Amino acid sequence: MKTPAIFGVSGPELTADERDFFRDAEPAGYIYFARNCESREQMRRLSDDLRSIHGRERLIVSIDQEGGRVARMKPPEWTRYPSGEVFSGLYDTAPASAIEAVRVNAQAMAMELAEVGISVNYHAPFDVRRPETDDAIGDRALGSDAMQVAALGRALLDGMQRGGVVGCLKHMPGHGRATCDSHHEMPVVDASPEELETDIAPFRALSDTPVGMSAHIVFKAWDPDHPATQSPKVIGDIIRGAIGFDGLLLTDDIDMQALEGSIAERSQRALAAGCDIALNCWAKMDDMVAIAETCPVLDGESLARLERVHAAMIAPNAEAERNELLAKRDALLDAAGIAA
Repeated sequence: MKTPAIFGVSGPELTADERDFFRDAEPAGYIYFARNCESREQMRRLSDDLRSIHGRERLIVSIDQEGGRVARMKPPEWTRYPSGEVFSGLYDTAPASAIEAVRVNAQAMAMELAEVGISVNYHAPFDVRRPETDDAIGDRALGSDAMQVAALGRALLDGMQRGGVVGCLKHMPGHGRATCDSHHEMPVVDASPEELETDIAPFRALSDTPVGMSAHIVFKAWDPDHPATQSPKVIGDIIRGAIGFDGLLLTDDIDMQALEGSIAERSQRALAAGCDIALNCWAKMDDMVAIAETCPVLDGESLARLERVHAAMIAPNAEAERNELLAKRDALLDAAGIAA
């Protein structure tokens, strides 16, 4: 019996209470933050510990490692990677170079993640940037043209896969029109269905990605009463329908203040609306227990989607060298006068 949740871990090592709870609850996976990232040896030990609880090698051990300002694993222990905006700038002058640069950058990043036992990275945002886009997305975006975002995004996901990590399609059905930060309040989008075709285009182009994430945003044209994460209409008609995504659908962090109610109530609404997994990041034992006790067991189509994610977890390309990949990225950027 599996809990339809991905849970956070409170520190660099599991506590006895966490170990016992995770063994009983059997969550779909785990997510790391900076509090879990002290050294390579420590992270590998933590990842191995989590896998030992489940008795399986293929397990969602995940992180938000995008580069730029979204980096849980930081220098000097780990490599600094550029933001999406850097590759978007290169695309403006040399599209083919940008596609190759984002691919090798993602592969090098994934190899570093796989080294410490991470199997899924919530990268990258496929949100189409607009003049009004809130800074919560900002320089994380891969561009302001939908097809550019799709082209760079496909290369990024391919690089992640070559490096041994599964990437993620986020934030469906698009965060680019949000003018406030859903970490703090609910964004409301007034755009028409016709205008929103631009927003969903990159997701549609990459809909075969095994893992996706919903947005805590109200789209008035589709459902004026519920955010996408908790909207059966948006999930059913837009994410599963118009976009055609049939992968494992995670909520964005269920603790974000755009949502109302207890953490368990938020999770129940999201799962009832059609999300497969509640992403609960902050390792608060009371919240995790409440989710495990009140949410339905992970089964049926959701369990099948989780198994497809496990099947997508492959070993890194053994012939690749990280330093060579990073050198190739830097040469492509340098040729256009762009600093990594």
